[in-house]
Amino acid sequence: MALAARLERFLTRQGIAYKEVPIDQVLNFDAAVMASGRSQEEFIRATPLIDISGVVMAVHGYNTSLDMDLVHKLTGRRLQPLTARQSARLFADCDPGFQPPIGGAYDIPVLVDEDVLGYPRALMCCGTDNTLLELDRTSLARSLADATQGHLVIRGENNGQRDALTLEEVADKLQKLYRLPPMPALALRILRLTANTEATARELAELIEFDPSLTAQIMRYARSALFNYPGQINSVQEAVTRVLGFDRVAHIALGIASVRAFEVPRQGMLGMDQFWRHSLYCAFLCQRMAPKCNSDKGLAYLCGLLHNFGLLLIGHLFPQEFKELNALREANPEASMHALEQQVFGADDNQQMLAVGHGAIGGILHRLWELPDPVVKAAGMHQQQGYHGEHESYVLMVQLANGLLKEKGIGDEFNPDDLSALASPLGLTDFDINLLSEEIDKVSGDLDALALSLSS
Repeated sequence: MALAARLERFLTRQGIAYKEVPIDQVLNFDAAVMASGRSQEEFIRATPLIDISGVVMAVHGYNTSLDMDLVHKLTGRRLQPLTARQSARLFADCDPGFQPPIGGAYDIPVLVDEDVLGYPRALMCCGTDNTLLELDRTSLARSLADATQGHLVIRGENNGQRDALTLEEVADKLQKLYRLPPMPALALRILRLTANTEATARELAELIEFDPSLTAQIMRYARSALFNYPGQINSVQEAVTRVLGFDRVAHIALGIASVRAFEVPRQGMLGMDQFWRHSLYCAFLCQRMAPKCNSDKGLAYLCGLLHNFGLLLIGHLFPQEFKELNALREANPEASMHALEQQVFGADDNQQMLAVGHGAIGGILHRLWELPDPVVKAAGMHQQQGYHGEHESYVLMVQLANGLLKEKGIGDEFNPDDLSALASPLGLTDFDINLLSEEIDKVSGDLDALALSLSS
């Protein structure tokens, strides 16, 4: 039997013309594509998905990866790929792994990526391990006539599927394969000073004043309209004692000094200009939330400020891939950063570890730099929605801050979040969310000016 029985009956019943393409018997669909000798751009694939409401089939190009955030946006459902056992039961007349991308044959609702319907012809699985099915554009459209169309995939090339690595493996490979930047000496000295509970404002000021550039940036920060200090500020020590406080000066100085470990371009949605803008806004919001969340304001500020350092590390180690990621970010505003990172790094065996996402990479770096545990956790887990565990409030504050900033067009991704769901575990209400949103608007000009000064 060349075609799976249910598929053959469906095509015959619908009067859909098709062509069988015999190939040597193979173990999986990837091998079938290679054995065909045809361009990979002609192939489409099926990704069956499931939730409590049932199964749907996503149909997309062979060389593409689904963006599950876009699937959720289209369906309103949190779908997950079927397991091999579930697929075997559902496609009982097919050889394992060769399910055809024609859900109508199996009474399964279909989502189809809008690009697929533009194919002049499409090659696909037909349920058996020794034959492919070819449909022209008209036949393909008829076979997917009842499908829901939409943008389902990451735009770009080099999509690849790889098994996930554990963070321990990622950390081990990073240290073995790449020369990770050490924490700059000044940042290390600031970090050690903050760990001393008896450290004074004078000691902090003297440390900062060793660096003229850092001194100028701290003074500019203290004199900004954010704080509306009415008098003159003539020294870093005055900035500490009269305006900013020890923790805030220490944390902003730590952030400024730490960024010097990285060589990253200023331009683009992921460049240094936007990094500082995003980080300062996030730090501001986290500090505002902290008192209502029974969390330390200083630590909350630092978590917001440093949570995106993984992006800087990626840009520093892999400038060409970072450039590609930047371009993909601009071309795919609806896609999640995690999906784009999988797109860029998941297809290369040597860089597969980076597909875990910049959050996890940043958390690993912060751990190596011996930053406080809440900062490590906030960086490492801020891409993981629904996080529960150690230092949960700091992770959730960063996630909520990022969600609020998406609505303002600030940050590295713009797929919308459920702000109420993020706020609820923190004990925050919709009223609190609205107040935070208003506060952002009030200080936006000052934060933008400060960000620009820090990135220059």
